[in-house]
Amino acid sequence: MDIEMNKNEDVNKLALAKIRQLLEKIEEGGGKKAIQKQKERNKLTARERLAYLLDKDKMFIEIGAFAGYGMYEEYGGCPAGGTVAGVGYVGGKQCVVVANDQTVKAGAWFPITGKKNLRMQEIAMENNLPVIYLVDSAGVFLPMQDDIFPDKEHFGRIFRNNAKMSAMGITQIAAVMGPCVAGGAYLPIMSDETIMVEGHGSIFLAGPYLVKAAIGENTDNETLGGAVTHTEISGIADYKFKTEEECLDCVKDIISKMGGTPKAGFNRIEALAPAKKPEEVYSIFPEGNLKPYDMREIIETIVDESSFEEFKKDYGKTLICGYARVAGWSVGIVANQRLNIKNTKGELQIGGVIYNDSADKGARFIMNCNQKKIPLVFLQDITGFMVGTRSEHAGIIKDGAKMVNAVANSVVPKLTFILGNSYGAGNYAMCGKAYDPRFIYAWPSAKIAVMGGEQAAKTLLQIEVASLKTKGEEITSEKEESLLKEMMDKYASQTTAVYAASRLWVDAIIDPKDTRKIISENLSAANHNPHMEEFKTGVLQV
Repeated sequence: MDIEMNKNEDVNKLALAKIRQLLEKIEEGGGKKAIQKQKERNKLTARERLAYLLDKDKMFIEIGAFAGYGMYEEYGGCPAGGTVAGVGYVGGKQCVVVANDQTVKAGAWFPITGKKNLRMQEIAMENNLPVIYLVDSAGVFLPMQDDIFPDKEHFGRIFRNNAKMSAMGITQIAAVMGPCVAGGAYLPIMSDETIMVEGHGSIFLAGPYLVKAAIGENTDNETLGGAVTHTEISGIADYKFKTEEECLDCVKDIISKMGGTPKAGFNRIEALAPAKKPEEVYSIFPEGNLKPYDMREIIETIVDESSFEEFKKDYGKTLICGYARVAGWSVGIVANQRLNIKNTKGELQIGGVIYNDSADKGARFIMNCNQKKIPLVFLQDITGFMVGTRSEHAGIIKDGAKMVNAVANSVVPKLTFILGNSYGAGNYAMCGKAYDPRFIYAWPSAKIAVMGGEQAAKTLLQIEVASLKTKGEEITSEKEESLLKEMMDKYASQTTAVYAASRLWVDAIIDPKDTRKIISENLSAANHNPHMEEFKTGVLQV
């Protein structure tokens, strides 16, 4: 291994180590004191509940671990959005699991909590997966009620989705292990089956204090809405247990007895190991997201050996398209090539940029995959579409629109991985979050923005300097440099993988070497949904 590859490996592993350090802090939830209080009440934490529930020998992909990171600091923060969630296996069945974290503001719902829970329900609906809710929440976080309560994508949408999923035949199980208050009380009752823990679980539209204030009645949690009340009097809940472990055992038993469902039928054969070991990716991917590298080498760490069949290899070379297998699954790969290359006319094309010919090729390949019902995997490292007089005269907007149209109307599952840069319309054409990927992930090296940091900062600087000059201020070269640094620092902080993950622009930040395993697990999930719309692209300029 040469010096450059060693350097790449060190940089990538250091970036991954920093992500893991942040995750360790996030996994503390509301902090050690809050966890200790949970223990004193003889309750498990959200992560302990999931550890007990999930099959130990199967992969669990946590979704939204960074949700809320660096947000709501005035309220003490909201680690992981106040919930622990993901896709894993229970009783041998792949499921979506969502657990309120009672150590974070008593499990209260912040705006990001609602967004995360809606994302988990979206994953369940798109992939026809059962959902397990581990409920332990005080309801809406009142100081921010206007940002979580009334709008279409707010708190109430959760219960609308409960109803829709039920109509779709998606099993939903709610284990009430703590409070379930006010509007949140609808979630377990709109689930298929409700299980409660005696002495801890409670369900009511209004708690004892509000009941006293509203109608003057004196009562307590257990009498008002405890496990005995709802299993013996109201009939709202279906089972009650004395311990959380017994409650979770019941969930496992219910899920394990579920019958099989029709599959989508995505093609899979016996898997082969990749040509390059997945961990070799650390030495291949360059530091700083600036240096050229051959994306085909990255692909060789992901796909089964000798399975990659490149589409239009000698045309539109800044976009690599091809059929392959990942852990035996048939996939279509669309990836940005980061090498600078010459096109068929002998003109130099910049790596990571989509040109007319590569956009045209990408659109055609995506349509082919939809025709053949082959899932798509997008590997993003793109600085955007080519600009300038030549490209505009050649119709880059038209060719880019064809690719965006194909991505937008694609009906096969789309999995997106942001390896490096994800800038501007390139993010859209390569199936960014706005284009409904089934799952979307970032490597620690990912950067997501409307344009590169330096270009953006210089553009903003020109606007700021012009504004200051109109106000009569004299701008020295030192002042200009200071303004540029300030803008670049701010812009850089808003383009990181962590910033994106905290706002759920991506589902998770992953270890690059796990990309292959995650693709396989995601396709297993996608294969549970046999319903696929007819592929139509509408009107295209040709």
